[in-house]
Amino acid sequence: EALLSEIINVLNDRFGTEFEEADKLFFDQIEAELMEDETLQTQAKVNKIDTFKYAFEDLFITKLIDRMDQNQEIFEKILEDKVFGNLVKELMMKKVYKKMNE
Repeated sequence: EALLSEIINVLNDRFGTEFEEADKLFFDQIEAELMEDETLQTQAKVNKIDTFKYAFEDLFITKLIDRMDQNQEIFEKILEDKVFGNLVKELMMKKVYKKMNE
């Protein structure tokens, strides 16, 4: 399980972005909202991760859009760069799924 600061370092190294530790708050807030969603919690407990990813992706995009004005740079990078966006979703999905099943 990677810490969000480690995930940001991976993203910066792989994609040449310049996200800082302060940008971690953006991801922390999205993760916290996902963790609080009771429907998503149930889906994590009753589904394998391959099925869970469909419910996760829809809610992830909703939470991302809800917070787009807090960090426009990350928002645009996730939506415009498919490889980047898919990696962010996958890393966060695995982290949330694991936490919900502990």
